[in-house]
Amino acid sequence: MNSSPTPILLAYPFRPFFLLGALYSALLIVAWMGVLFGGWALPAGIPLVNWHAHEMLLGFMPAIVAGFLLTAMTNWTGAAPLQGKALLALLLLWGAGRVAMWTGGLLPAALVALADLLFLPTLAIYVGRVLHRHGNRRNYLLVLVIAALALANVLMHQEFWGIVATAQQGKVLAMNLIAIIMIVIGGRITPAFTANWLRLQGQDPQAVKRSDSLDRAALIAAGLMIPADLLTGMPLIGAAAALLAAIANGIRLAGWGASRVLREPLLWVLHLGYAWIVLALVLKALTPLFAWPATLWMHAMGTGAAGTLILGVMTRVSVGHTGRPLRLVPFGLSIYIAVTIAAAVRLLAASRLIDYRIGLLCSALAWSAAFLIFLILYWPILSRPRADGRPG
Repeated sequence: MNSSPTPILLAYPFRPFFLLGALYSALLIVAWMGVLFGGWALPAGIPLVNWHAHEMLLGFMPAIVAGFLLTAMTNWTGAAPLQGKALLALLLLWGAGRVAMWTGGLLPAALVALADLLFLPTLAIYVGRVLHRHGNRRNYLLVLVIAALALANVLMHQEFWGIVATAQQGKVLAMNLIAIIMIVIGGRITPAFTANWLRLQGQDPQAVKRSDSLDRAALIAAGLMIPADLLTGMPLIGAAAALLAAIANGIRLAGWGASRVLREPLLWVLHLGYAWIVLALVLKALTPLFAWPATLWMHAMGTGAAGTLILGVMTRVSVGHTGRPLRLVPFGLSIYIAVTIAAAVRLLAASRLIDYRIGLLCSALAWSAAFLIFLILYWPILSRPRADGRPG
C-alpha cells in the first residue's frame, strides 16, 4: 500500500512518461492515417510530412527517452528520483509542446516554437546537473545527445517559421541521434542482461562477448554520420560512415549470444531491436548507390529499431522497477509481434514491393495496436504501487 503523499503515477519518471508516450504514439499514427487518407485537417500550418516526422522523432521518442533516462540515472548515481510536482512540471512541459504542435495554426509561430523547444533543453540541464553532482562522467555523452536533439528541433522549427529550409537536416540529425542513443543504451543493457540471465540459468555468462574497443568503434562510426550528413553534402560520405557503423555494430551484436536467449522474450526482443539498427545502417549505406528513398532506412531505424527497443525496454522496466518478476505478462508477446509486423510492412511499402496505401494502413494499424496493447496490459502495473511494498 502506498503511504507516500506522492501519487503513484508521479512516484518515478518511467510511470507517466511510458504511459503518456505510448498513448501519444498510438494516437499520433491514427491521426496521421486520417490526415493522409481520410481528409482530416491539421491546424498546425506545417507541411504534413515534416509534422509527422517531428512528432515521432522529437515528440514521442523523447518522452520514452526521458522516462528511461530519469529512471536509470537513479541507479547510476544513487540520486533520488525526480517525482511529485517537479516531475509533473516536466510532464506538462512535454505536453505543452504537443498541444502547440497540434494547434500551431491557431497560435503565433513564436509561441509554438517556445512551447515545443523548452522540453529537451530542460531535460538536458536537469540530467547534466544530477550526473555532475554525483561525478558520473561516463554518461555525459547522453546529455550532449539530448542537447543535440534540441538543436535538431531548432533546425526543424527554422523551416516552420519560414526562415530557412533546414527541416530535412533536422530530421536526419534527429534520426542519427536516436540511433546513437539506442547504440549506447542498447549496447549496455542487451549484453549485460543476457549475461545475467545466463548466469541465473546456470550457463556460462562468458558466452556473451564484449570489447571496449569495439564498443568505442561502433559509437564513433555512428557519430561520424552526423557531420557527414550535415556538413559535407555528399551522400557517399554519409553512406561510408553508415557502412562502418553497420559493420562495427553487427560484429558487436554477433558476440552477444542471441541464440542462447530465444526462450526469454524480454531478452530476445532487445537483440531483435539491435538487429534492426544494423539493418537500418546497411540500408542507409546502400541508399545513394541504388537511389532508394530515404524513408526506407529511416523507417527501419524508427519503426523497426526504435519501436522494438522502446517496447522491449518499457515491458522490462515496467516490471523490474515495480518489484515484479522479470517476465513478460500474459499476452505480452502480441506487443512484439505487432511492432515487428509494423516495421516489416512499412519497409515493404517504402520499397514499393506491396501497394503503398495498403502497406501504410496495415503498418499503422499494427504500430498503434502494439502501443495500445502495451497500455492495456501495463496500465495496472504502472498505476499501482510496487509489488514488494518499497517506495517508487
